[in-house]
Amino acid sequence: MKFETAATTNPIDQLKVVGRPTNRTDGPLKTTGRAPYAYEHQVAAPNQAYGYVVGSAIAKGRITKLDVSRAEEAPGVIAVVTASNAGPLKKANRNTATLFGGPKIEHYHQAIAVVVAETFEQARAAAGLLQIEYAREQGKFDLEASRASATDPKKITAGASDTSVGDFEGAFAKAAVKLDATYTTPDQSHVMMEPPATIATWEDGNLTVRTSHQMVDWARSDLATTLGLEKEQVRVITPYVGGGFGAKLFLRADVIAAALGARAAKRPVKVALQRPLSVNNLVHRPATIQRIRIGAERSGKITAIGHESWSGDLPNGKPDGAVHQTRLLYAGADRMTRTRLAILDLPEANAMRAPGEATGLMALEIAMDEMAEKLGLDPVEFRIINDTQVVPDVPAEPSSDDPQARSDSGGTDEHSAKELRFSQRHLVECLRTGAEKFGWSKRNKIPGQMREGDWLIGHGVAGAIRGNKQMKSAARVRLDRGGVVTVETDMTDIGTGSYTIIAQTAAEMMGIPIDKVVVRLGDSAFPVSAGSGGQWGGNCSTSGVYAACVKLREAVAQKLGFNVTDAAFEDGQVRASGRALPLAQAARDGELVAEDVIEFGGVTEESEQATFAAHFVEVAVDAFTGETRIRRMLSVCDCGRILNPKSARSQVIGGMSMGVGAALTEELAVDKRFGFFVNHDLASYEVPVHADIPHQEVIFFGDADPMSSPMKAKGVAELGISGVAAAVANAVYNAVGVRVREYPLTMDKLLAGLPQIA
Repeated sequence: MKFETAATTNPIDQLKVVGRPTNRTDGPLKTTGRAPYAYEHQVAAPNQAYGYVVGSAIAKGRITKLDVSRAEEAPGVIAVVTASNAGPLKKANRNTATLFGGPKIEHYHQAIAVVVAETFEQARAAAGLLQIEYAREQGKFDLEASRASATDPKKITAGASDTSVGDFEGAFAKAAVKLDATYTTPDQSHVMMEPPATIATWEDGNLTVRTSHQMVDWARSDLATTLGLEKEQVRVITPYVGGGFGAKLFLRADVIAAALGARAAKRPVKVALQRPLSVNNLVHRPATIQRIRIGAERSGKITAIGHESWSGDLPNGKPDGAVHQTRLLYAGADRMTRTRLAILDLPEANAMRAPGEATGLMALEIAMDEMAEKLGLDPVEFRIINDTQVVPDVPAEPSSDDPQARSDSGGTDEHSAKELRFSQRHLVECLRTGAEKFGWSKRNKIPGQMREGDWLIGHGVAGAIRGNKQMKSAARVRLDRGGVVTVETDMTDIGTGSYTIIAQTAAEMMGIPIDKVVVRLGDSAFPVSAGSGGQWGGNCSTSGVYAACVKLREAVAQKLGFNVTDAAFEDGQVRASGRALPLAQAARDGELVAEDVIEFGGVTEESEQATFAAHFVEVAVDAFTGETRIRRMLSVCDCGRILNPKSARSQVIGGMSMGVGAALTEELAVDKRFGFFVNHDLASYEVPVHADIPHQEVIFFGDADPMSSPMKAKGVAELGISGVAAAVANAVYNAVGVRVREYPLTMDKLLAGLPQIA
């Protein structure tokens, strides 16, 4: 099915099942421990041995000696695999560094060996017997120190590295009110609860991995490439994923180590990366340095806006896309964005929840508050004044009578600019609704004036945007004699509720209760889905199920002698022309099977697809110590039709909680001498816990977007983190009057500006 024109009325619009707050169908399995995660497939892969991954102790250089003899002789050891006996290994395009290193070392904790033994304890003990010597080389581990040597990467995830509309420098110089500020965000880790883990099994030259991965087809393709196999020789199974947040989008060392270990041991091998390797061996969110310049008229209208960002990665890596949201969120005729990439020898940088938007909005939304203060405007009103329904970062087209005219000749007036509108944009409504619900009018615009005992109280706001990308997605549906519909797709459930919204979609389309739907996910033997990433998974995977169900409805109608355009599927029956027959009757002669793929184009490319939010936060800051506590949070979200309000809310409040961590505690401490993340465990990398997160409220604007998909839905998960850190930072400033531009906002950065103690 091709989705090329705006969706019209369809069966999903009945909203009998879709759109209802529905308990997670996988909830009972998870709460009772019956949902098998990657490390727990004991029966499917019997006689498992244990692999223990050894990571490099240097960040850059070479291994000069790797003696495995003592380890091989240790009790219970079956095999020791290193680069010398692993066989030829390639690097897939989605990996920046090789996943199994040696003798060359590209980053700290790069996997250099896997020890396989009868028990985990034996494997770990034997790993300690490896004798390894290195020749260390000087590396670059400091973004600020490497900033001057950063280069134009030509491309970021969200498009070109640089953009320019009009004459930014000239307009900024002429602006009545100006802001020129630099902000920094630190390296951050995903620290998902389930570490990367894999059980690998070989049979007749074919490899099956039961692993924890967000994108099944990517894993299958890249694993085949890395090991020199045909794609058909690889099967990937990942029915349950205990969190990923982007770290499990890409093939990682646990999969390769398990596969190599199993091949050497000639039996199934299971591997889980220990927590330090989950931080240093996995990808991480890179640190950024961001310079933002805003010029405005005294009325508050932005006339010039510029955003420059520097980040680092290994050679052939890519930069953070921090500037992307600045191209879309606020109006301003003359604009510029610029991205630069420094080569660093730290572990690989890559996607972490809302890559680009999360970091960019941490800076932009503080800058917007600072500019509002300079103008003497309320921060909410300043954002509303600069709303736009047209993408502002679209250069003017040359006029027909002046072929030399270019976008730098004078701005974006309506006669010369290409106009690209948003399919839907309700940011103003989000801001106004949130302000009313939150009680924004009670905020004291003068910082440091609201106090309750020893606590200084502050209120903060931030706007947010996150793209709504469409990805091709396929599914297969089966109808059996009992009227049960089974859905099969390689879509994953990473804790987001995929099982449930897919079941809701099939139930709505086929007119049956949700308990008559069986959903099977996370297996490369199933049709290729959009996968879980970029907040495209829910909308796109359900659209693929929608397409397959359209075909199944056609097959059912034909079998029962109905015209499908007249047939109504409801209450387990098919009705048309005064007749009604049980849905199950269509399968009385055998199972009916239908498969289809949703492909996007046309209308989805003719408008800018995005989601929007307004985040409001109240904090209390201890007037003596600078300790910050979150008191309440509100997010108002504009993200199309909500397929399951219960799981959607869970995704948003999870994102909000991550935003609190980004604002107040999360920072990977870089050892700039030796190139590793020092706090590589959950004892020292601090994330918010339940006690840190009090009342959270989420309001959805549930307007269906017919230009997004037949589901008329959009992504929601990553919108929840975008902008939240800045809302916290703005609330802290309102509480104490100390403006911190270096995340996280730890107590030491506030102390000097706290009220004097009598």
